Amino acid sequence: MILLTLQAYALFLSFEFVIVRHNFAKLRRRVRNEPTRHRPVNAGACARVCHAVDRACAFYFKQVQCLQRSAVTVCLLRRLGFAAELVIGAKHLPFRAHAWVEVEGIVVGDKVGVTETYAVLDRC
Repeated sequence: MILLTLQAYALFLSFEFVIVRHNFAKLRRRVRNEPTRHRPVNAGACARVCHAVDRACAFYFKQVQCLQRSAVTVCLLRRLGFAAELVIGAKHLPFRAHAWVEVEGIVVGDKVGVTETYAVLDRC
């Protein structure tokens, strides 16, 4: 668990520089290019990754937003062989955007109803 938490923290730092520069295309490329091996869904492993990301967030030097959190979670899940996707959605009124993670169509580490609240704009 400590190793996963450290990996999550390191990924937060690496994505920080991309987000501060508003280079969202680069963030998307980095997430999209993270390889995966398509292991069957394992709820326990997904939960461990989400817990490690939560722990890394607790120690991070600033508040982590959903895009950064989701990008880190997707990268860690893919490194473990899961077919995780970063999903970005929005709703019209009031306008809000949100990012979350799905593994084989199942929302991971977020509210299950997020898919009903937001219209999907992009998946990677």
